[in-house]
Amino acid sequence: MTTPHIAPQITDSHCHLDFPDFDDDRDALIARAHEAGVTRMVTICTKLRLEPNIRALAERYDSVFYAAGTHPMSAADEPMAKVDELVALAQHPKFVGIGETGLDYHYTADSKAVQQESLAVHIEAARQTGLPLIIHARAADDDMARILGDAHRAGAFSCVMHCFSSSRALAEAALDLGFYLSMSGISAFPKSQDLCDIFAAAPKERILVETDAPYLAPPPHRGKRNEPAYTAHTARVGAELFGMDYADFAAQTQTNFERLFTKAAA
Repeated sequence: MTTPHIAPQITDSHCHLDFPDFDDDRDALIARAHEAGVTRMVTICTKLRLEPNIRALAERYDSVFYAAGTHPMSAADEPMAKVDELVALAQHPKFVGIGETGLDYHYTADSKAVQQESLAVHIEAARQTGLPLIIHARAADDDMARILGDAHRAGAFSCVMHCFSSSRALAEAALDLGFYLSMSGISAFPKSQDLCDIFAAAPKERILVETDAPYLAPPPHRGKRNEPAYTAHTARVGAELFGMDYADFAAQTQTNFERLFTKAAA
């Protein structure tokens, strides 16, 4: 009698399960994630008016947790988040992080000032709740490093640089503050050697894995819809980068996730 293969456990620390891309097969998608060893998913609310929908997903599925904030690309179009609003939302038992928030000057540089104001609100909410800040950073490395550094010196908070694909300088600035870097499917793309080198130089104790589904599917699914089960592809790349057995790297990322997302661990 052969024993069934059990995949090492991992967590998709950032996905968007509320997106309409998943409306036709959400139950099956969650089941596929479990089969791939993905025991937990953190689904992210990017517009606070949609928070009830994301909360409902976390309440429906045991393995789904959630975070909420205003995405920087939406900061100019959505009502400004309020600290007390985020703190109140964080009372929900499955609400485990603040964001995603951050700076995106690639598409929305014209709203820099509003993005920075929104980011400050989310940082204060992370301080008050003790929950990790979830940062989106694109084409804004200098401002991102400066703002996070100044804010952390004014009052500590924990943080993950989600879907990290920025410069070595920003990675080092974040790590120096005690923050975490999250690997997405980008790390598995053929032309991502520079990014892989940045991850390989980081402490393995500060690495998370994610999909950012439905975006950024890793090979062999690149160009198709991403889903939480594919976290395993990115984690295998991470294991190679750190010269670790896949099961050992998976266990390391689980420990890291639980150290940062303490509420999900509990």
